[in-house]
Amino acid sequence: MPKLEEKMRDLARRVAENNRFRQRECFNLIPSETTPSLLVKCCEISDPSGRYAEHRTMKGREIYFYQGIDFIREIEEELKGELSAFFSAPLVEVRPISGQMANEVVFKGIVKYLSAGKKASGMHRMRSAMNNNLTLGGHLSAQPMGSLFNFVEIDPSTGKDRVIHFPVRHDDPYSIDADEMVSLIRQERPDLVIFGKSMFLYPEPVQAAAEAVRSMDPGPIIMYDMAHVLGLYGAFQRPLEEGADIVTGSTHKTFFGPQRGVIVSNLGPDGPKGQLWREIVNRPFPGSTSNHHLGTLLALLVATCEMNTFRDEYQRQVIRNAQAFAGALSREGIQVEGDPARGYTRTHQV
Repeated sequence: MPKLEEKMRDLARRVAENNRFRQRECFNLIPSETTPSLLVKCCEISDPSGRYAEHRTMKGREIYFYQGIDFIREIEEELKGELSAFFSAPLVEVRPISGQMANEVVFKGIVKYLSAGKKASGMHRMRSAMNNNLTLGGHLSAQPMGSLFNFVEIDPSTGKDRVIHFPVRHDDPYSIDADEMVSLIRQERPDLVIFGKSMFLYPEPVQAAAEAVRSMDPGPIIMYDMAHVLGLYGAFQRPLEEGADIVTGSTHKTFFGPQRGVIVSNLGPDGPKGQLWREIVNRPFPGSTSNHHLGTLLALLVATCEMNTFRDEYQRQVIRNAQAFAGALSREGIQVEGDPARGYTRTHQV
C-alpha cells in the first residue's frame, strides 16, 4: 500500500502540473485541439461513461441490446436534435467516437450501397475516389493509408489505389482549381469525391462539383470531411446546402466538445441515394464499435447546446482572431502562407 500511495501522489502531482501548464501558463498553437467547458468535462466522467447502449435498426425498429438505457437513449435523441439544428440537416449519426471512425463508417456504407444487387460476386470496392493530396494539406483519414484503406480498387498498371487528387491553383496551392477539378470529375467519374483537409485556409468548391455530377448517372457521392472546421459550419461554409451528400467531422477541434465524431446528411429517404444513408447508419454497430462511449456522448450534448447558443459570435471571433494573427505576423516580417487579399485565411488556421 505505501508503494501505491507514493506512486499515486507522484502521478497526481504530475497531472496537476501538466494541467496547470497547458491550461494556464502557455499558448497552445495546435489548431486541432481546444478546451471544452467545465460542464462538458464533468459529463465526460459521469455515470454513463461506464455503461453500454448498443443499438441498431432491425425491421424498421431501433433495438437496444442492454437494459437500463432510458436516460442515455433520451440523451442520444436530444443530441441528434441539437446537431440537426446546428447543421440545418435532418439526418445525424452520433455513434462514431472519432472523426476517423466517422469516415470509415461512411466508406463502409458506400461500399455496401454500391454493391447492392451484386451479392453473388460479393462486396465491391469503389472504382476510384478523388481527394486532397496529403502533401498539400489533405486529411490522413481520407487516404488509402488511413480510413480509405481497402475501400478503393487497385490500378493493375500501377499497383496503387485508384485515388485521384484535386488539382490546385498554381498561384495558391491551398486552393483547389475548380475548373480543372470539374474536368477531372467528368473524365475519371470517381465513385466518391472527398472534400476536406488538415491544412485548411479556404472553402472547398463543393457547388462546382455538385453541378458537374448532376448530369452523370450514376453520379459520384460527394462527401466533406469537416473535422478541422466543423465548429465554423455556416460562417465558413455550408456544404450540405451547396450539394454535398455527406458531412463528417470530429467534435473537439473548432467544435468545442469532447473527442468524438459525427456524420450528417440531408439525403431524402425516397431520393436516388436514400438507401445510402440507411447503409451508413447500419455500420456503427456492430460494424465499427460496440460501446460508443456514453460519457462523451452526454458531454457532446452539452457542448452542442453551448455551440447553438454562442455560434454566431464565436465563429466570427475565431476567424477574426486568425486573420489578425496572420496580419500581425506578416507585419513583423514573418512569411505567412495564403492570399493577403483574402485575409490569409478564412478559418482558424494560420
